[in-house]
Amino acid sequence: MIRRPAVAGSFYSGDANQLTSDIEGFVIKDCEKQAVLGIVSPHAGYVYSGRVAGNLYSRIKIPDTVVILAPNHTGYGVPYSIWPGGLWRTPLGDVEVNETVVDELVHVCDLVEKDQEAHLYEHAAEVQIPFIQYFNPNIKIVVMVISSRNIVDLKNIGKSLSQVLQKLCPDALVVASSDMTHHESQASANRKDRIAIDEVLALNEDNLYNKVHAMHITMCGIYPAVVMLVCSKERGAKKAELVRYETSGDITGDYDQVVGYAGIMVS
Repeated sequence: MIRRPAVAGSFYSGDANQLTSDIEGFVIKDCEKQAVLGIVSPHAGYVYSGRVAGNLYSRIKIPDTVVILAPNHTGYGVPYSIWPGGLWRTPLGDVEVNETVVDELVHVCDLVEKDQEAHLYEHAAEVQIPFIQYFNPNIKIVVMVISSRNIVDLKNIGKSLSQVLQKLCPDALVVASSDMTHHESQASANRKDRIAIDEVLALNEDNLYNKVHAMHITMCGIYPAVVMLVCSKERGAKKAELVRYETSGDITGDYDQVVGYAGIMVS
């Protein structure tokens, strides 16, 4: 079973050499790295969010198992959809799915279902993988697409995921794939995103969830972020750090309709 790339050639280069060159333009060379439990990483086209993602991944020791939690942009599939197994293909090569973690998570949490449909055209997880491959070509991944907004279920999945990771791969990284405010002015995006970012930095998933909804902050990966925060705290997380924040306007010069991007690590 091979999950073939859906957005190679559009969100990022479909050519391996060009993709490697592009990533090298976004990463920070020779910076100090640390082991972290979770991150929030953007998922736009690399021309827009690549610098934030590259700076973020540069700071992290990438372990051998990475769990990627993505929002559902397509509407396909089940609410908590985990890719069953096999390989994910990118221009940089094939990445193996950690089927042991997949099977254990499905076993301990009946909310999570094996499903391919939600993943076939979804970009939010896919765009994370080349950055991860660049720093650790030998990774195994677990990929879940989340469409439900049920806060109780999200927390339960976070706790179940923590239980599985502590049992099978304690050093695993959990990636919450998310862009921030969509299609508002630079001033509005900066203001709203600061509110959401501050709650991630405070490791407060309840306030994050409540404020994003109450203030209509269009953070598309809010549900993955909630799961990541709960999971990270169950695994002992004590702090978070904003590595980089910028908007599409910082790239294009158009500040009237921007999308925000944040790179945050939780340890």
